[in-house]
Amino acid sequence: MLDVHPLIWVGAGGALGGVLRVWLTAVVTARWGAVFPWGTLAVNLSGALLLGLLAGAWGLDVLLQQGPTASWWLLAVGVLGSYTTVSSFSLQTLTLLRSAEPWRGYLNIAGSLLGCLLAVSLGLIIGRLVAGGSL
Repeated sequence: MLDVHPLIWVGAGGALGGVLRVWLTAVVTARWGAVFPWGTLAVNLSGALLLGLLAGAWGLDVLLQQGPTASWWLLAVGVLGSYTTVSSFSLQTLTLLRSAEPWRGYLNIAGSLLGCLLAVSLGLIIGRLVAGGSL
């Protein structure tokens, strides 16, 4: 049976993370302009930093061995998960790079970057076609 407690923590944190993402993106874009996605970059970098801080403060090895706590579900998965998924990607990749098989980290980098670029391109094409637009 599914334990609903993590879902509650993730949902509550997700609501806050989404609001924070929109707010910071707007603030940074207003200051630096929209020619480059400074707002998104700020969100992604700060999210990765915050997830690293949480993992470092709470002990990543302990979390991996004992499983996530309510605080982890709320802050790392909920808030930062909706704030940015780049934070999760960064921590997971670092963990892989530091493992006995670091090639898995490089594979994750290549697969994520290329895969996401291909996925967003495909989504854009399909979306345009469904909407009746041109490629």
